[in-house]
Amino acid sequence: MNMNIQINDKTIAVREGETLIETACRTGFNIPSLCYARDAVHKSSCMVCAVKDCKTGQMIPSCTAVPVEGMQIDTESHDVVMTRTLSLELLLSDHRADCEAPCTLVCPHGLDIERAIYYYDENRLEEAFRLIAAAFPLPELKCTACKVPCEKVCRRGTVDKPVAIRALIEEICEKYPPLPAPENHENRKADKASFLSRVGRFTETEKKRLKETVTTRSRCLHCACAGKKGCKLRMYAGEAGIKRSRYDASSALPAMSRQEIGSGLWFEPAKCIKCGLCVYNSDNGFTFKDRGFVMQIVLPPENRANINSRLAELCPTGAIYS
Repeated sequence: MNMNIQINDKTIAVREGETLIETACRTGFNIPSLCYARDAVHKSSCMVCAVKDCKTGQMIPSCTAVPVEGMQIDTESHDVVMTRTLSLELLLSDHRADCEAPCTLVCPHGLDIERAIYYYDENRLEEAFRLIAAAFPLPELKCTACKVPCEKVCRRGTVDKPVAIRALIEEICEKYPPLPAPENHENRKADKASFLSRVGRFTETEKKRLKETVTTRSRCLHCACAGKKGCKLRMYAGEAGIKRSRYDASSALPAMSRQEIGSGLWFEPAKCIKCGLCVYNSDNGFTFKDRGFVMQIVLPPENRANINSRLAELCPTGAIYS
């Protein structure tokens, strides 16, 4: 097959079986996408990969559109960028989660507080201590004179009482001999340049559920996203300069409701953007429930044995994670 198309005024030879996004990315044009994954079954749904067909003026999903001889494609004009940005903002309005724990964001010394408390809850105290020692130039514990903004923004405080973060840090440090202050010590501040999704206000029902079900040793809700490292939604939102969605959260799904689904994997429905990758790439696993705006992706209990770890790699939002 000999076929040529134009992408941004550059003539490109198309390979057999390629979609537009594959042709464009192979030849150096970067197109974002959330519902597309190479070598995986996918269907267009997010429109983050939108490109413009210059002959018809239509915006089309490049992840499923097939090149046609003489096609003229625009991947970088203002109209294309605005279409992708609008798509991202709509998806973000249906995504209830904290990318970063509020306590970590406000720590003046850049301590990953949520992770330190996670180690504490798992009785991995030496790891917690080393994390603290990397933030504070021990043996002097700067937490002592701090006004503890971490406790003021603690998500648990909106449920009943905030976690006693300073007391926990001091308890951990008392168990180990002080470490010498590292040379050229610098505070590690949380990355506030990235997009920061926020879970928003808990409903009274959510508060009741969290109070009854979160019984960690520290009482911490562990609200930081465990799947943020590979989250494409966060990455593309940051690249688009989006700090927060212009739309209010529209998801009716309960925030921070986690389901253990087997194979060391967890599923948080409130983070799901319904791209369908987990449905199309699991055999009798995840499935769609209902239609339209109320559609959900669910995993029936009897299907949990069919889940594999690849789904966490395919998930673009951290809704499925290990």
